[in-house]
Amino acid sequence: MITPLYNPFQKFEFSPQKCFLTGKNLHSFKEEQIFVFPEWIMDRYSLRDTTFKMLEGSSLKYKDMKMPCFESVIEDAINPLEAEIEKAFTIGYDAVKKIPEERLFQWMAKLMYGVLYHDISIEKRKPVVEGKEFILPLFLQERFGKLHSLLQSLVRPMDINGSKLWSIKVFKINISKDVFNYKDETTNLNFSLGMNDFGIVACLQDNGAVADDQQRVTDIFSDKVLHPIQFQELSTRFIYANYLLNSYAEYTMQSSEERISINFAPLIGTANKPLFNYWDDDMFAQVLVIYWKPWGIQKDDIIMFGNSPVSYLENNDTYDIVEPDSIMLPF
Repeated sequence: MITPLYNPFQKFEFSPQKCFLTGKNLHSFKEEQIFVFPEWIMDRYSLRDTTFKMLEGSSLKYKDMKMPCFESVIEDAINPLEAEIEKAFTIGYDAVKKIPEERLFQWMAKLMYGVLYHDISIEKRKPVVEGKEFILPLFLQERFGKLHSLLQSLVRPMDINGSKLWSIKVFKINISKDVFNYKDETTNLNFSLGMNDFGIVACLQDNGAVADDQQRVTDIFSDKVLHPIQFQELSTRFIYANYLLNSYAEYTMQSSEERISINFAPLIGTANKPLFNYWDDDMFAQVLVIYWKPWGIQKDDIIMFGNSPVSYLENNDTYDIVEPDSIMLPF
């Protein structure tokens, strides 16, 4: 008998007694748990007692962000993945570049789903207090359900037929202090991480459309050691382009006794409905100011009426590339 993929969004099952990945009932709630942010990261960056901001103003300490996980899943899937990622991330950029994108996706999807797990769990508890029913829009149920289905590639053999289900780019960064600079945007499944000497930016459910759209600029900087403000600008370009994406990823899944086959086609636009909506420089600057906050740059510093946004990637007047070493800002 073929076991169907588990979908916690069908019945909104976020019980501490059910494995987050398989839906199986746990044997021991206290022992069968994993941290959303792995212990090696929390210890390296002293994050255990640091507060992580959730949606709607809620917050949790990193050490309190856990998910129920079946013991065999921890031993056979989660621990090997974390060991592989920890080893590469500790070495740095050259090792991270060698990690298969599927493994990077699994690690990022596990982390992002963990954040979603707690966001939704918190929101589900609120109606009891406020007298309101928690409703997750249908398109988000489908989007998050697809993310969870692909995450199950950790425990179910899967074949992906097509190009790529995601956009993932890794850059080398010149960082003066080793910090854990993590950002996510769960609605559109955007992921950004800077640490050690590298940065990763990803859109986890765009069928590779954003990477294709931004290929010209990412190719230019693929072999350069970026100033952190350049990486943040590239991250913003990914996030904003994903926001403008005019089509949702569609997958079909076929199951056999041995494997699950995922079929999809690259997203395409038409004359009446382009793949990406119009790029608005003013709106882009509103997003960019969030990512440039460490340098104290305000929106009025980025864009003024009639002008293109300030860029640390390309000179707006000459269109020449801004070399990282020429940027006289803290890094």
